[in-house]
Amino acid sequence: MAVPRPGRVVRGSATGRPLMAALDLLGRRWALRILWELTDGPRGARELRQRCDAMSPSVLYQRLAELTEAQLVSQDTGNRYRLTPLGQTLGTAIAPLEQWANTWALQTAASPERP
Repeated sequence: MAVPRPGRVVRGSATGRPLMAALDLLGRRWALRILWELTDGPRGARELRQRCDAMSPSVLYQRLAELTEAQLVSQDTGNRYRLTPLGQTLGTAIAPLEQWANTWALQTAASPERP
């Protein structure tokens, strides 16, 4: 599976709108979790795997390769993975979505379920 890129066809967008390409990349299994685990600093593959509920090594390395190609993650000389400056800005970009999700959680918990 090709790494989503703006301007290319991606899931949900024949034109490859940048937002759709980002959502395609970040929506892949474990991608956001890996990025989250790197927010506090560099980690080796073994530590990342442990922190990500022992995901399979093949999925871990596939996601790391995709996130590296997308320029969100890089590998240092000690074979540890870290967020790039671009990857670090993702946390700031997602903060409003987290605020919205918290509001949504409060509202849906307070209202009765509908069939």
